[in-house]
Amino acid sequence: MRARTLVLLLLALVLGGGTMMLVRSWLVQRTAEVEAMPLSRAAAPGKSVLVARGTISRGQILKPADFSWQAWPEGGIDKAYIQAGTKTAESFTGWVARDPFVAGEPISDSKIVAPGSRGFLAAALAPGMRAVSVPVTATSGISGFVFPGDQVDILITHPVPGGGSADAKREAAETVLHDVRVIAVDQKLDSKNGEALIAHTATLEVTPKQSEIIAVATEIGKLSLSLRSLAAAPGDKRPTDSPAGDAQGTFTLDSEVSQLLANPRNSGAGGVTLLRGNGKSG
Repeated sequence: MRARTLVLLLLALVLGGGTMMLVRSWLVQRTAEVEAMPLSRAAAPGKSVLVARGTISRGQILKPADFSWQAWPEGGIDKAYIQAGTKTAESFTGWVARDPFVAGEPISDSKIVAPGSRGFLAAALAPGMRAVSVPVTATSGISGFVFPGDQVDILITHPVPGGGSADAKREAAETVLHDVRVIAVDQKLDSKNGEALIAHTATLEVTPKQSEIIAVATEIGKLSLSLRSLAAAPGDKRPTDSPAGDAQGTFTLDSEVSQLLANPRNSGAGGVTLLRGNGKSG
């Protein structure tokens, strides 16, 4: 009797141990499968679309730094979105935003305009602004280092009446407009790889009044562009419709450049004489 009980007890222990080993093996296998599931999903191929890295305003000239690639649910990809593998971010350099984008918004063909396409220049203009082209040379165009998107001042060099002889001519230079945006150089809204381009014309974004100022300035004398720093100086403001672009226009006479030329403002020749009774004053 005791032997039978001992055998049954040993059999129960063997069966219990085997059951525990089977359960433990199943749990280990199940745990491995659960842990492997996220890895399998992460490794699964996904689709990415081109999105705006930050806020893009209407009329902004685009560059690769404005974009980034972002994974997107395949069921939510619109046919107008730019998918990875079809185009590169660099291929949209110089394009213009027809409409604004918020950060993370997919870039779509309907909201951007390619250089040379119909309406691309109008899309680059801010509301109420005008596009005016001015002639430039290697010197007046800063040796080709003025690019679309840069801010410039517009200078004019022209003759002015001098003192003394009525035929005397003096030269002067003055800034007629401040902080004007360049939107195209020789009909191009971009410059490949940032290379310098010796242009013949520069297209500027100006107000209606400033377009009139430029039209007159081109008839008076020679125009030059002065490149502004990207960092705004204290007190810098956007241009207004005043003739000099702000309340304090600047000019330089030839006598300030060469000491051999007399300053007509300090010369008595050519002055106005006022007659008062028996006396006179100059």
